[in-house]
Amino acid sequence: MKVVKFKLKKTINVLLACLTALPLMLTPTNVSAASDANINLSSEKQLIKGFGGINLPAWIGDLTPAQRETAFGNDQNQLGFSILRIYVDPDSNNWYREVATAKRAIEKGAIVFASPWNPPSSMVETFNRNGDTNAKRLKYDKYTAYAQHLNDFVTYMKNNGVDLYAISVQNEPDYAHDWTWWTPQEILRFMKENAGSIQGTKVMAPESFQYLKNISDPILNDPQALANMDILGAHTYGTQISNFAYPLFKQKGAGKELWMTEVYVPNSDNNSADRWPEALDVSYHMHNAMVEGDFQAYVWWYIRRQYGPMKEDGTISKRGYNMAHFSKFVRPGYLRVDATKNPDTNTFVSAYKGDNKVVVVAINRGTSATSQKFVLQNGNASTVSSWITDSSRNLASGTSLNVSNGAFTAQLPPQSVTTFVANVTGGNSGGNTGSGTTYEAETGTSLTEAAIETIYTGYTGSGYVNFNAMTGSAIQWNGINNTTTGTKNVKFRYALESGTRNLDIFVNGTKVISNEPFPATGSWSTWVEKTIQVPMNTGTNTLKVVTTGSEGPNIDSVNVTAAQ
Repeated sequence: MKVVKFKLKKTINVLLACLTALPLMLTPTNVSAASDANINLSSEKQLIKGFGGINLPAWIGDLTPAQRETAFGNDQNQLGFSILRIYVDPDSNNWYREVATAKRAIEKGAIVFASPWNPPSSMVETFNRNGDTNAKRLKYDKYTAYAQHLNDFVTYMKNNGVDLYAISVQNEPDYAHDWTWWTPQEILRFMKENAGSIQGTKVMAPESFQYLKNISDPILNDPQALANMDILGAHTYGTQISNFAYPLFKQKGAGKELWMTEVYVPNSDNNSADRWPEALDVSYHMHNAMVEGDFQAYVWWYIRRQYGPMKEDGTISKRGYNMAHFSKFVRPGYLRVDATKNPDTNTFVSAYKGDNKVVVVAINRGTSATSQKFVLQNGNASTVSSWITDSSRNLASGTSLNVSNGAFTAQLPPQSVTTFVANVTGGNSGGNTGSGTTYEAETGTSLTEAAIETIYTGYTGSGYVNFNAMTGSAIQWNGINNTTTGTKNVKFRYALESGTRNLDIFVNGTKVISNEPFPATGSWSTWVEKTIQVPMNTGTNTLKVVTTGSEGPNIDSVNVTAAQ
């Protein structure tokens, strides 16, 4: 299987390289040269879940302990990945292979999701697909058994110390020459009738190989299938930038997550990871995934490969440093904010906020240096730090820049990517969301097996809520008011001394998120903010959080704003 997968990726390489190169050569038209890059901290876009790649021991061997640190650590000479994708082997006897790296990734703060390529062989049949009599599909009478197979994988990983964030129904069901095909109608049937039985994690579908909408449109257009899908996952092999946007998801996907879960760009040539400026295409692709596609996650193919972010010797490649300009600085829970995306012909800008910081990633694809002015709106800063990758440097620390009247000007070297980071003050810079409306946990709520306390300092209002040590403890806010229907940013202010505790999230009586993790803040008096996104209606809404383990964090308040 290892050889088959690698050869397949290589045989389609020329096609994908051509398809991918086309959008990479396109740049928006009708832009003014040397325009200011305006960063509007109050104009919030998607919630970022993270960046990462796949580890696949069955095909290319496991990451070594040192390579796990390089991938998921966020110190110097580390990638800062916050997402790990793993493989659901059809043979449960091989599931142990995924545990070690997944456990370490979680210990380093990453989330883990899993994708299957094939069901167990007993559930598969061959059929004639366009003349291919050896094409494989899931037997129609095995859908329930297959859902149980996925459940069993979730349970196995949990019992071995790995709480999966999500599990996919199928990897690339529409490009399955060497695995299992699914038609859009078959995926729809499974999502309607069987996906709801998958417990203890989020469900992802359909992971189309080229973000082809014909396989995900039916899910979005069917209320029951949509209810059973938590994450719309997509691959972007050869997907043109003009097809990154998904208006139907914006219309129907309130409260759902949108992830890019596999790609390599611009090719998978042997030992191509350090070619320059070819590697710059990686950060440019990531820019477009974030800005044009509104993806919340960006997941590369193999973490360690001769064309990947980490080379076979375990060192970070040029492609990896391009990814790190996002992954090390744009952390999970940050929000993308509006920025002038193309202020100059070859300059591309995206911006993010979180932890009282603003992060700006600027790419200069031109062959000449350019001077770029950045203007902070609805927030300010005093100094800006920078990191640069170009032909001769890898995430090199740049000169500190001063901010004057909310603006700074930087020189962008030719064919480079630069990340700017500043601590921001004023306006809508405090935390991950804008001003919105704050609802205290101790007032206007209904409590189930939970109590109002004032023991630990640092809370706002008249106290905070402490869940009782049991499953099913709950807080319900009864009067959250909105002027429009759609996706809302909900920022929790909470404290948790150690460990991670999970909560189920309900809106208007319907569970919209299962087992949302709340990681430790360091002490019961250290309050931090965590943002989730949920759907809400116009008018009055209820929001309920319920413990799923033995306990929950202490909750001080929630802040609700509209996601744009």
